[in-house]
Amino acid sequence: MSDLNTVRQTESLAFLERGGEFVFGDPSCCPLPLEVLVDIHPGTLGVEKVLHGGLTAWVFKLRVGGQCFAVKRARPECKVQNPDGATSFLNELRRHAEIDALRATGVEFPGIVRPRFASLRKGLVISPWIEGEQVSDWDARRLEQIFEAGRVLMENGFFEWDYCSGNVLDDGRHLWLFDFGYMYRFDPLRQMNTAGNGNNVPQFHLAERIETRNLFAWLLRVETQEGVEAALSAFRLVKEVALVSYGHLIANLQGRGAKQHVLDWLRGITREWQQGLRGEIDSLYLREAWRSHRLDLDDDLHGKTCTATTLRRCDWLLSAIERDHALLRATGALDEEDAALERAALSARYRALRSQAERYQHGVS
Repeated sequence: MSDLNTVRQTESLAFLERGGEFVFGDPSCCPLPLEVLVDIHPGTLGVEKVLHGGLTAWVFKLRVGGQCFAVKRARPECKVQNPDGATSFLNELRRHAEIDALRATGVEFPGIVRPRFASLRKGLVISPWIEGEQVSDWDARRLEQIFEAGRVLMENGFFEWDYCSGNVLDDGRHLWLFDFGYMYRFDPLRQMNTAGNGNNVPQFHLAERIETRNLFAWLLRVETQEGVEAALSAFRLVKEVALVSYGHLIANLQGRGAKQHVLDWLRGITREWQQGLRGEIDSLYLREAWRSHRLDLDDDLHGKTCTATTLRRCDWLLSAIERDHALLRATGALDEEDAALERAALSARYRALRSQAERYQHGVS
């Protein structure tokens, strides 16, 4: 079977190479004429704030006529230096258009921003401004809302890979997702995700993505500042919320005739959580923390987007090797390549990866 990533990347890169345009929405809904918006800058009349942290685009807070808008202007070159980065802006526009088309049929997407207009060639996405903050601490309400948003996306055939903190805002009542450069289409009734052929890389799923790209950075901070017991308590809440969400997901997919291997896969994941919550939660925490920190390190190294958090994750991995190497092997946390190494060799491997992450953090390839 074809590799889904290769097929998607090849098609999207060819589309960009042809100079194709992709537009959705109504330009008359824009707060200013397009010729002004394409050249928006900090000095443009009405600009109140500029967010520079995005790897794909800058975001301008624009106030016009008493309303505030988010004007997303694509960078000339995405800072994520791989094919997914190169195609991320096109991908985001396509996902927004597809979600909008489903909304027109009555499907509700809680917590998903609804742009008014977007153009690939003009490098613009115009949306209502969300007066919120990035989430650094998680409680039950926030966890329930991010899992609900992700679950509804999954049920409708959208697999979001990047739930990082920069892509999640909280307005005090609702959590919002707004950046879909790394969200890809799949068939939730027949496929697990968009990796490999859709069914041969089962380690990627909704909870894993939320944990890997977001929650385990928070849990690492809790563990560092408040201790392991506090981290385990927070981790328990995450899994309790995830279990409820996956119960709804399984029921929805089963009711729509999902293939048995998809249902068995999801049920197997929830059984592992239930066993951990009933007993050895510290072992479950160790296994999933290793998975999340390692995968996030891989993501950052692949995209050359390493940060101070990347280094802290690496330090956790190194500490786990020294402290819990035997348990990591016993619980199956290590992949085949890592499991083949003795502790000293494994430690050397991750010290080398940390050095590489440090070079990328300072912009050295």
